[in-house]
Amino acid sequence: MTGRFARRLPLVAWLTVVWLLLWGTFDLGTLVFGVVVAALVAAVFPMPPITTGMRLRPLRLLELIGYLAWDLVVSTLRVSWQALRHGPGTPAGIVAVTLLTDSDHLTAMVANGVSLAPGKFVMQIDRVNRICYVYALGMRESDAESVRRDVLALEKRVVRAVGSPRAVALVDRGSAA
Repeated sequence: MTGRFARRLPLVAWLTVVWLLLWGTFDLGTLVFGVVVAALVAAVFPMPPITTGMRLRPLRLLELIGYLAWDLVVSTLRVSWQALRHGPGTPAGIVAVTLLTDSDHLTAMVANGVSLAPGKFVMQIDRVNRICYVYALGMRESDAESVRRDVLALEKRVVRAVGSPRAVALVDRGSAA
């Protein structure tokens, strides 16, 4: 019984924070009532257990965050330059990238990481074949391989930050090939 309650504490804490933000005030009454409502929601609508097999590696996560921040700055500058240089006629393309991992969670993280910075986003994911279709702004035909390398490098960083040991071995083997 206590194990189940302990697993629900992060959800109760998050729901309490949302409650406080919705009310826009922070006082004892709002806090207590928020905890009560959050506990009731967690008890009445229990979340099913989700096993991802993911392992959080804090240093690799910091490296991933730094990479995403740097990519955000560089991509913003690149898109700005493309807009100034080409205007509405900026070249673009769609590149099919076959991911190495088959985890839905890791695929979603990679797709969100690609789409975070301006100039690229994942248009579609073919789950069965592990293919992400990436739209890239400012792309010439010769840039397709560069887009693929960028997406696979991001996948490698994501997997090394939060992937299972099996997934890490898979991307390490894939990048060596």
